[in-house]
Parts: sequence; structure tokens; C-alpha cells
Amino acid sequence: MRCHPGDPACQVMSQSADIRVLAAPQKLFEAAAEEVIHDAEQAISARGRFTIALSGGSTPKGLFNLLATNARTSFPWTKTFFFWSDERHVAPTDPDSNFRMANEAMLAKIPVAAANIFRVPTENPEAAAAASEYEETICKQFGVKAEEIPVFDLILLGMGPDGHTASLFPQTAALGEQSRLVVANWVPKMNTHRITFTLLLLNAARKVAFLVSGSDKAPALHEVLEGKAPGEQFPAKLVRPNPGKLIWFLDGAAASELSKAS
Repeated sequence: MRCHPGDPACQVMSQSADIRVLAAPQKLFEAAAEEVIHDAEQAISARGRFTIALSGGSTPKGLFNLLATNARTSFPWTKTFFFWSDERHVAPTDPDSNFRMANEAMLAKIPVAAANIFRVPTENPEAAAAASEYEETICKQFGVKAEEIPVFDLILLGMGPDGHTASLFPQTAALGEQSRLVVANWVPKMNTHRITFTLLLLNAARKVAFLVSGSDKAPALHEVLEGKAPGEQFPAKLVRPNPGKLIWFLDGAAASELSKAS
């Protein structure tokens, strides 16, 4: 059964977030890579496959490069299935495409079948139709029944300086979505639609891992993890997988304003 963030049945908080502060971005990439490898091994042992949703941005790119280089021959690529937590409404060959970034940084360099890669169909000129098609694809691949929510083994996320994650931007309509798993979210400050997982899908995952680096993220990160502003202003605050696990991989610069950072 699907429930939404305003439903009392969905208000049970997950266990406290696991916050890991690494000295530098490269250490963050290494720690995140170890987590991905561990989760893949666990998922395949338990369920025979590993489902992961990738994110865009410069920090995930560092992780993808590392996996493609150091785990190319040892990772269980043939049993791994790739999706995207959000995407820009541009062609998959466009420089701004999250798919293109992941493909160039990792997917084109590893022994994974094209049948294991499920990108957002952004060639559809209608963003809403592309989002609906992607939701149908995800549900089909997970074999879920109507009203059930697919459960990803791992969803990777970043966070912007404004506290947005995936393409859930502050004060945008997708934050209040109560039934859809993937939507075309209109982002006024960018004057465009962005296709994104909703909180329903993000919070159903077995594990969500944020990768955040850079001092420009420090104020928003402080607010997300320690502040009192509502989640509508800092959407990353609304990602609370239940009963899944939440991990934050941070470099020292991003964590510099946290009271508990060491």
C-alpha cells in the first residue's frame, strides 16, 4: 500500500542517520565505493540481484570513476540493475544529462549489459509523459502490484546548496506528491521541468546514501541535519527511509558547520 508524507501511518521515523565525515573528497569516494560493493554483495546473496538508483553531480561522478577503475573486474555487474533518481529533461547525449555523465564515467567502462540499464526516456518531448513512462518501467522491473512501492537496494543522492535533493527543490509541487513515484517537477528558478523520484519512492528504499562535498553545501547541510526549518525549505530533510537505512557521506568542508563534526 502506498502512503504519503502527510499520512500518520508514514510518520514513524527511521533510525538515526549514519553520518560519516571524511577528510577529503577522495576519501569520501572510497568510503562510498566500499558501501556500494557491500550492499551489492548483500543484495545478491539475499535476492539474486542488486538494484541501484544513480544521481547526477560532480560528487557521484568521483564515485563512478572509482568503481569503474578499481572494481571493474570484481564487482557483480551482470547482476546489477541501474536506474536514475532524477534526470534533466534533455536528450541522453546532452552535456547536462545525468545518464550521459554516468555512462561516460562508469557504465561505458564496465561489463554490464544494456538490458541492465534503465535510463529516463527524456527523448519524449512531454516531461510528464516521460515521468509516467519511467514509473511504469520501474514498477515492471520490480514486479510490483498496483499501489505497491518498489524497494531499491540503494539510492544514491546528492544535495544542492539550497538543500534540494534529486530534483525535489524547495517549495516545489513534487514535495507534496501523494501517489506518484516519478513526476515531472516544475522548477521555477530554472524555468524547466526536472524528472524525479518522489519521496514515496525514496523513502521506501532499503538504503539511501547522500554524497555531499564542498563548503558551499555547509550552511544547507547544517540546516538539514541540525536546523529547525521545515523540510519544504530544505527538501533533503524529508528523505527518511523507513524502515531503511540513511547514510550521509560528507567531506570535511561540507561538514564544517555541523556541531558534531570532528
